[in-house]
Amino acid sequence: MFALVLLLQDQPDPEMIRHMLMAFAAIIPIIILISIAIVMVPCWFVLKKAGFSPWLSLVCIVPSLGTLILLYVLAFAEWKVVPAPQQALWPPQPQPPQPPYPPQPPYQQQPPSPPQG
Repeated sequence: MFALVLLLQDQPDPEMIRHMLMAFAAIIPIIILISIAIVMVPCWFVLKKAGFSPWLSLVCIVPSLGTLILLYVLAFAEWKVVPAPQQALWPPQPQPPQPPYPPQPPYQQQPPSPPQG
């Protein structure tokens, strides 16, 4: 866009160029911060789930080298979590019903005893 504006004019206005550069200088750091946050937030959660300190995701501040180092650390380190149980190919067979407790004699109601007097 900047080059298009300069090509359309015979003599570029130095004041306009200065304003455009000031706008770019204000927008570029915001874009860099947003892109670092887009990478850092998922790294935070992955590190926490892997058993590492989530603060290790601050390595992502160094844009390409830091993220690459973090990726290698995660790929080759021993994760401190319990692995999930493996699913079997077939569902488990239903178990036969368990027998009830030892059979009890049938309940018989006792006749009331006569009052003692």
